Amino acid sequence: MNPLSELQLDTLTEIFNIGAGRAASSLSEIVGDQVKLSVPRVQLYKSSDINAEVLSLNGLRVGAVKQSFSGPFDADAMLLFTEERAMEIVHDMMGSQVAIEDVAEFEQEAMCELGNIILNACLSSMADMLDLSLDSSLPIYSVGATDLILSQIVSEADQPVMLVLHIDLAIEKHLSQGYLVFLLSSSSLRELLAHIDRFISRI
Repeated sequence: MNPLSELQLDTLTEIFNIGAGRAASSLSEIVGDQVKLSVPRVQLYKSSDINAEVLSLNGLRVGAVKQSFSGPFDADAMLLFTEERAMEIVHDMMGSQVAIEDVAEFEQEAMCELGNIILNACLSSMADMLDLSLDSSLPIYSVGATDLILSQIVSEADQPVMLVLHIDLAIEKHLSQGYLVFLLSSSSLRELLAHIDRFISRI
C-alpha cells in the first residue's frame, strides 16, 4: 500500500530526518555520548497488515511508548523496540549510576523520556516545516508479548492506515533497531498529504 507520490515520500523522509537529528542531539546530552539516529525509512501500511514479521521485531516481547497528537489532523504515535533493546537503551541513558541488574525499575520512566524526545522531535519538525500546530498527550509506556502489543495497538486505535518509520539508534557501540508508528484515519492522512502538497508548492 503506497498512495504517496515519490515527492511526498521524499518530503516526509526529510521532515522526519530533521526531527531525528534534533532527537539525537537531545539524547546525546542526556547520555553524555554521541547518539546517532539513521535517516528514517518511511512506509505506509494497512493497519491489518501490521505484525512482528513486517516490522522485523525479532523478539518475544516489545516495549512501546505511545503518545496522541491532535491538530489539523489527529494521530497516535508509538515508538517500538524489542524489550532487550529497550533495556540496553535504558542502561545507556542511566549510565554508570545504575547496575545492569537494577535497570528494570527505571525502565518505565526512561522509556517515556526517550519516547517523548523522539516522538516530539519528529512531530515538532513536521509542525515547523508544514506551518501547523500540534498538541500532544503525555507518553505512556507498556511492555508485553510482541504479537499482543501489536494487536492492541491496531485494535485500540481503530485507524485503517499506519505510517511506519524504521530507524536505527546507535549509542556508543550499541545499535538498536526501532520503529516509529503513526496511526492515521483516512481523513487525517488526506489532511497530512494536503499540507505536504502545499509545502512542496512553496519550495
